[in-house]
Amino acid sequence: MKAKVSNIKINDWLKTETFRIADRLIEINDMEVSDHHISGFGMKNKVYDLLTYLKGALYPYIYENNDTDIQFLEAAINKKVTDSAMLLNYILMQVYFSVCAEERKHTEDCTHCAEKADKITMEFIDHLPALREVLSTDVAAAVRGDPAALSYEDVIISYPCVEAITIYRLAHELFIRDVPLIPRIMTEYAHSQTGIDIHPGAKIGKYFFIDHGTGVVIGETCTIGNNVKLYQGVTLGARSFDMDENGELLRTKRHPDIEDNVIIYAGATILGGDTCVGHDSIIGGNVWLTKSVHPYSKVYNSTPQPTVKAEDY
Repeated sequence: MKAKVSNIKINDWLKTETFRIADRLIEINDMEVSDHHISGFGMKNKVYDLLTYLKGALYPYIYENNDTDIQFLEAAINKKVTDSAMLLNYILMQVYFSVCAEERKHTEDCTHCAEKADKITMEFIDHLPALREVLSTDVAAAVRGDPAALSYEDVIISYPCVEAITIYRLAHELFIRDVPLIPRIMTEYAHSQTGIDIHPGAKIGKYFFIDHGTGVVIGETCTIGNNVKLYQGVTLGARSFDMDENGELLRTKRHPDIEDNVIIYAGATILGGDTCVGHDSIIGGNVWLTKSVHPYSKVYNSTPQPTVKAEDY
């Protein structure tokens, strides 16, 4: 029942009605948790903290606030790597315990969950140097692909594509290891920070550059080769979604393939799981493409004829 607030002082109202409101919110959330298996207190913030540690390990000269003396950096990076491993392991165990308890009715002393979390943590952290080497190619692609880029430092510090691609590559390593929930939290955080939406399931090669970046969307089953450059507003998406006999979405190949050495200009939309852009092709701005094109193709729209009305002065 809705409380009457007229003629009631706020302090008196707070003493009684906030408990009623809180009880109702608890009831709604309990129902949602039960129906949809939602788990984890503060999971998003923990993943955000994990990304801070990981970026500090990958780019210590950029994210470290203290002296960058090589001996200090060694200790600082070691701490960031250790902190990343410990926090990732904790988050993984919480996720696996929740899934395990729901699906197999196990409890938090399930050794299988702990062993799985340990294995994924060690594999992921061990892969950080190789991932950093790939990220170096992405930075190099930005430096050589943008005349406005002043230096490697300029690109790493200020370019949103580096933030988005870094987080995507971290998330992808967890995605390919079948880690639930966490990869998507990572890439949606990057999306919120940069306007670049890359699903962690997409497969992207080396020397990847997104110029400007705002409004770029890359779907889950998209594959992108080496040395590919996208401009703002590009969508690599799906045409429509197939349903099974129960009306559930089928998780099929839905997004296009982009081969090596392709440039896709601003506002282009390329759709469909059977659509492939052949290597060394150029896709012009605002092109709508739902069929494959051969290597070395140039795809562009006819130039529109603008109407210009001169005003009398």
